Formats: sequence, C-alpha cells, structure tokens
Amino acid sequence: MALKRCEWSGSDPIYIKYHDKEWGVPLHSDGRLFEFLMLDGMQAGLSWLTVLRKRENYRKAFDGFDPIKISRYGNERVGSLMHDSGIIRNRLKINAAINNAKAFMRVKEEFGSFDDYIWSFVGGKPIINKWPVLNMIPANSIESDRMSKDLRSRGFSFVGSTICYAFMQAAGMVNDHVTYCFRYKELTKHL
Repeated sequence: MALKRCEWSGSDPIYIKYHDKEWGVPLHSDGRLFEFLMLDGMQAGLSWLTVLRKRENYRKAFDGFDPIKISRYGNERVGSLMHDSGIIRNRLKINAAINNAKAFMRVKEEFGSFDDYIWSFVGGKPIINKWPVLNMIPANSIESDRMSKDLRSRGFSFVGSTICYAFMQAAGMVNDHVTYCFRYKELTKHL
C-alpha cells in the first residue's frame, strides 16, 4: 500500500525525500537553522525544488553555511559567488546571506543560541495544525509576521512573513503536513 503524502511532494525523488525525512522535523541545531533560513531566503521568487536541487552546491559555495566564515566575505568572495553556476547568482541574495550571517552572530551572542531566540516565536514547541487539504495551509501566520518584523529589526533581509512561514514549516516549528499524510502522525505522536 502506497504511503499518503502531502500533494506538494509530487513525484520528484528529491522532493519526496525532503518531504519524508526533513520537512516539518523540529530543528534545534543553530547551524541547521541558519542553513534553512538562508535557503528559504534564496528561494524568494523561485520554486523550492530549484533551491533543493542546488542545496549541495550552496553548502560548498557558502562554507557549509558557517555563519562566522560567511560574515567575513568581502567583495572578492561576492564576485566569485556571482560566477558560481551551481547556485542562484543573485547579488542581492548573496549580500543578504553575508548580512544575515552577521545578524545571526549578534542574535547568538544576545540570546545564547539562535535556537532559543527563533523558537521563542512559537513558545518553544511546534504548532500542530490540522489541515485536511493542502489548499487550506496559509502562506503566513501571526507568528511568522512577528518573526519577520523582529528579524528585520535585527538587520536580517529576505525574511518577509511568507519566507518566515516557509522556514517555520521546514524547521518543524509548525506542523503543516495535511492530516492524512503519514508524516503528520509520525511528527505528532510524541507531542
């Protein structure tokens, strides 16, 4: 019997693997949270599948998403990244990644960890939604609105409410698997 999944995962093996193993799993590693936030920002105006297909290239190009290293990138490195065909070559997004790395480091210093800071927007535990169909899932929420506003006040960019909501879904801060999806039950049974 075939597993029932969220329809957005489609038939692409990359999407199916991402849906089945990563999307909606609560993340608490500062490094992985930074990576997901950066990739969601890179997605702006594009499909998530486009970014997923380039994720390994991004990891190589951006030093494994090490915020300390990225925060030190200068004009020469930006120029190099603009010539890297393995990533989306958008100067605004590349510069945003550098600025976001600097802002990320400031948040870590202030709160002790980015994890503590970012999870505070959902009270430290995932929001469990109960969407029976895909088209009921919103593009943003009160929490993503607050997160976006606070991130921007701290110097982050490419963190609009829709990007923040996609980040929250990916990082497991909100469970938006539809209720008939096998992952919905798996991710809610221990909560």
